[in-house]
Amino acid sequence: MRELPVKETEEAWTPAELDEVRTELEAEIDRLTRQVDKATSSFSALVAGGEGAGDDQVDHGAATAGREHEMTIANNARDLLEQTQRALVRMSSGAYGACESCTGPIGKARLQAFPRVTLCVACKARGERR
Repeated sequence: MRELPVKETEEAWTPAELDEVRTELEAEIDRLTRQVDKATSSFSALVAGGEGAGDDQVDHGAATAGREHEMTIANNARDLLEQTQRALVRMSSGAYGACESCTGPIGKARLQAFPRVTLCVACKARGERR
């Protein structure tokens, strides 16, 4: 495997550091997979329950809000799961640590704090200003 990009002021990634990040990403994948499964099954149970014969508008509104909440949780967890899986693929391909916008190094400290990020601080800030 080729050496992953780092900032000039940083040391190269050690195998132990990469193993630590990989283990964290894999644990996050397991956690998020369980969260997606749970939210999906909760949402399915809410949908299967349907509206009761005697439900009034408040009951119907509460049920709708519950379904929307479960859908939001499932979608957020699914997005994080995809980002985390993508980080592992980038690590395996040697692209981990390179900003997807400017191709410069993201920074080892940033990746150790947020292992699934794909943009350096400057590109992330530029994107948020838009």
